[in-house]
Amino acid sequence: MSTTTVELALQEQQESQSPVYTFGPSADDAIVQEKQKWNDPAINKWRLLATFASFAVVGASDGVYGALVPYLREDYKLSTTVVSLIFVTPFAGYTMATLIVNKIHMTFGQRGIAIIGPLCHIIPFAIMAIHPPWPVMLGVYVIVGLGNGLIDAAWNSWIADMTNANTMMGFLQAFYGLGATLSPTIATQMIKSGLRWNYFYYTLLGGSVLELLASVAMFWKENADSFRAKNRRGPDSSGGSRTTEAMKSPITWLIAVWLFVYMGVEVSVGGWVVDFMVQARNGEPFESGLVPTGFWAGVTIGRLVLGFVNDCEGERIAITIYLAISIALELVFWLVPWFVVSAVAVSLLGFFTGPLFPAAIVTAAKLLPKHLHTPGIGLASALAGGGGAM
Repeated sequence: MSTTTVELALQEQQESQSPVYTFGPSADDAIVQEKQKWNDPAINKWRLLATFASFAVVGASDGVYGALVPYLREDYKLSTTVVSLIFVTPFAGYTMATLIVNKIHMTFGQRGIAIIGPLCHIIPFAIMAIHPPWPVMLGVYVIVGLGNGLIDAAWNSWIADMTNANTMMGFLQAFYGLGATLSPTIATQMIKSGLRWNYFYYTLLGGSVLELLASVAMFWKENADSFRAKNRRGPDSSGGSRTTEAMKSPITWLIAVWLFVYMGVEVSVGGWVVDFMVQARNGEPFESGLVPTGFWAGVTIGRLVLGFVNDCEGERIAITIYLAISIALELVFWLVPWFVVSAVAVSLLGFFTGPLFPAAIVTAAKLLPKHLHTPGIGLASALAGGGGAM
């Protein structure tokens, strides 16, 4: 046998022992993976509704920041810098979610997420509703971030692997946008009627209780054994921790950076546009408080409508078009100093940026092996929360 033949044999043996992280699942993975549909099995229809309810609560929590910032600053006598910490503390919870989301799935299955996620909403919202001191507000928002991170990772990774994933993800993320659309409007109306800002959290508390009941009822049978059976390791898996394996994949980090930037833009616009409209566009507090409603309504409608476009045209072409239009709208918002023009530009910006997040999640699910969907998408979602904090 020649020296070259021996070297090639040794090289093949080494490669078979070391995992190779390519851009996409292996051919063997592709053969054995069977995608679920929104109506197959039949219970998926009801499970999807339960996940939609969860995302509506997550969106309502995220969307109300902007409407409440002026009142929080006045009530607690805070500077703009200090009040901005309310955007930062949830990131700690998202980071915790990254580390434990796969462990929860492997130990309790999706049932564990269905219980723990909503509880991480119920407990903080109950505390916020009684008007706690400012440090306590910041502390319990860490728990909110933990719940949001678990729900983000679990339901995004589950739906992203379905048939017609862009359309289904569009609906899921649209309910996030719906919650974010309604919450600032409801909060603003409650405050205008004479109620203190903290009373709005009773609304979120009620929604979280319904979220818990729906999630537990629909996912109770999805235990650890069920999850492991549906997410077996592929032949290219290293055999170690799935979270560690996901961290070694360049796909995870590319998607994470993308979502980091995206969420930075989305949360900045939705969270600070009220202050901007009051101070830079000389708007009244009430009418300025309605501007984020237009933005989140745009996000919601965009995800509902353009998800079908993503499925037809493909993520790459669709995302390129949406980004070009969004940049133009940002320039209009920035350079034209009229209240009405800025408000309309923000709403259209929401419409065209809304589909970017679900498209990125679907892309991640296509490129990552199935057993890395939960830890990989969980890590990317956590870093997306970091973009919002920044």
